[in-house]
This record gives sequence, C-alpha cells and structure tokens, in this order.
Amino acid sequence: MDFKQDIRDYIACEIETLQNLDVEAINAALNLLDETRLNKKRVYVFGNGGSAATASHMQNDFNKGVSEWIETKFRFQCLNDNIATLMAVANDIGYDDVFCFPLDGQLEPGDVIIAISGSGNSKNVIKAVEYAKAQGNLVIGLTGYNGGKLKELCDISLHAPVNSMQVTEDIHMIFDHLMMSMFYKHLCGKNHLGE
Repeated sequence: MDFKQDIRDYIACEIETLQNLDVEAINAALNLLDETRLNKKRVYVFGNGGSAATASHMQNDFNKGVSEWIETKFRFQCLNDNIATLMAVANDIGYDDVFCFPLDGQLEPGDVIIAISGSGNSKNVIKAVEYAKAQGNLVIGLTGYNGGKLKELCDISLHAPVNSMQVTEDIHMIFDHLMMSMFYKHLCGKNHLGE
C-alpha cells in the first residue's frame, strides 16, 4: 500500500494544530506550576486511556526529569498509577469516582489539578475537577475537539484545536515536553533544543 499522502496529511494536521496553540495559556500554566512548586504544594494529574499514559509520563518528567536538577522539587502525583486503588474504587464505588475519591480529604489549599481528557467530557475527570473547583483549587485542563465541559470548567485551558484523538494526544505530550523543556532551560540552565 502507498501511505505517503496520508502520512503527509497527518503531519500537516500536526503542524497546523501546533501553530494554533495558545502560547499565553501555556505560559500561564508554566507560571502556575512553578508557583505551586515553590509553595511546596502538590500537582494531581490524571486521565483515561492514552491520557492516563500522558499523566504518568508527565509525573515522571517533572518529578525526576526536572526535579533531579533543582533544590525545590515538583510534587506531581498521578492518580491513575495506583492500579489497586483505582480498581478497588471502580469495583466498590464506581468508575466515575476513581479520580475524585483519592482527592477527597487529601486535596489541600494551593494544590493544583491537571486534568486530561481528549473529548473534555470524561465523567470521572469532570467529577474530580468539579470537586477540586468546589474546594477552591485551580485546574489546568488538557483537551481536544471543542474542549467539552473540561474546557469550560478549567482555569487554564491547554487546548488542542483539532478533531482527531490521535493528534490531540500527540499535542498533549508536546505540552508536557514543551513545559519540561522550558523548566530545564529556566530552572536548570539546560538547553534541550540541541543547541
């Protein structure tokens, strides 16, 4: 089969989406995360499916990748990484509660939420975000498509304006690596652009 034109189309879609990202929102997210770090507060990150993998990757990149080089560390906690707890809550209470349940009684003032949902409408993500908002915590939302309910609820919207789950998830990983690279440069004095 000849995939070449479809490959070019996919790449073109990625480029167009990247060119339409909200740089002000990314900058705001970076400043909020750095403020949270300096205040020694936690960042709770979570999502389903591919977004769960992004959340786990993000925790690694901030807790080890950047924090290895700085004195005041990031304190990310990925809520989908503890499979035993997640499955116990899903089985005994309901899947809609898998992210809200571990926040209840743990979320402290100044903690920040990073909620990841391609559609912006994942019920368990929205329930956790609504809980966090009710406690007065700030929310960074990573979305695609039209952003769904999460885009409306979050305080900072990192939105991939594209109607493709694959490209959305690609962009969400770029948000992670872009922010990690900014902190490498500005906090750690390291340039990861190959210069």
